[in-house]
Amino acid sequence: MTSKKTESWTCAHCGYSASGRFVGDICPECGLTYWKCAKCGFTFTAGSLPKACPGCGEKCDFKNITCYTPECGGPGHIDTRL
Repeated sequence: MTSKKTESWTCAHCGYSASGRFVGDICPECGLTYWKCAKCGFTFTAGSLPKACPGCGEKCDFKNITCYTPECGGPGHIDTRL
């Protein structure tokens, strides 16, 4: 018999925990996520993404770099592997 491991996500800001991924990678409790600009590397927290990076002012892609697992330090940390 095999057992399926249920993925659990914990918010790095408020500690809210849920089974499975947060919708849109945004915490349903506090509404925040760690984001990183793909162009300049600026890191910030936000509930929704701005039209332009607060660091470089350019319109760019943002990467969710919130740590949700023990492998990257768990809640309260940025996933440095991203």
